[in-house]
Amino acid sequence: MKLSCPPVLKAFFATLCLCASGAIYAADVYVLKFATLAPQGSTWMKAFDAWGRELATKSQGRLTVKFYPGGISGDEPDMLRKIRFGQLQGAALSGHGIGEIFPPARILETPFLFRDHGEIDAVRARIQPVIDTGFRNNQYELIAWMEVGNIHFFSSKPLASLDEFSRRRIWQWQGDRFIDAFFNANGWSSVALPITEVYTGLSTGLVDTVVSTPLASIALQWAGKTPYMSTQPMATGIGAVVVSTKYFASLPPDLQALLKSTGGPLSEKLIADTRRDDMKALAVLEKGTQPMQGLQKVSMGEQVRLSRKAVDALEAKSYLHAELNQKVDAALAGYRSRVR
Repeated sequence: MKLSCPPVLKAFFATLCLCASGAIYAADVYVLKFATLAPQGSTWMKAFDAWGRELATKSQGRLTVKFYPGGISGDEPDMLRKIRFGQLQGAALSGHGIGEIFPPARILETPFLFRDHGEIDAVRARIQPVIDTGFRNNQYELIAWMEVGNIHFFSSKPLASLDEFSRRRIWQWQGDRFIDAFFNANGWSSVALPITEVYTGLSTGLVDTVVSTPLASIALQWAGKTPYMSTQPMATGIGAVVVSTKYFASLPPDLQALLKSTGGPLSEKLIADTRRDDMKALAVLEKGTQPMQGLQKVSMGEQVRLSRKAVDALEAKSYLHAELNQKVDAALAGYRSRVR
């Protein structure tokens, strides 16, 4: 005997099927909550926005990025704390944030270590596997490497000699052990502040000197408060795009592969765009700032010695690793011998 299903039941079962399929689809959507200090409209945010659209398109909407730009999620230590608590899953970090995850990578920011971008690229390529592993061992997946530009000194006052730095109110990123060691090696004191409070500090006179890149100085609106700039950059600021290992592991294999595959092109774009726009920002600032005459008389050999002193101090405290530093020195020497 053939049984028939009443139309009402057919409609009921069809609705159940639709609901079930919708629930399955909804469960397969992943949102990456991602924080950065980069202001909206900046070089970095333009690259991040394009990356977010790429992920959404290639995943057919299954992986989307919700950005929290301009420091609205707090300073970099705040971002990392929110990642640990699951309030965020990823972030774009500068050297300070990198130092909270895998401090040895900051050897790449050693003042006066590199002469040009070619040296930086060659050395980083040699130690990149160590950096990747270091991040992973500390519960983060490194998606892309980036830079924040060439670091200069900016000040609200002229500088007659290097000795005047000991009497300046120099901003130090709060909790940044790397720059603290460099300042200590030079005998400079500092004013520790979160980066989100530097503009106010410059406005009130709490600080009168900062270390920054031309691009960041303009983006963060510090340039209007610091009409004096050093002509010689001291280092190139590093950066990283990371997601928590926990979040990465929660993604299905195809989305993990997608996230990692976009990292290489994102890294290339971020580095190329930052270098280009940082030079443009430098040209703009050179028209509106005065050179720090005192820094034009600096002995490079003396600065290299003081940087080495800072590195040795950080090795002694296990913030930097002697073995990795030796690999950097060897890679740099090898590169220089090839390009002579």
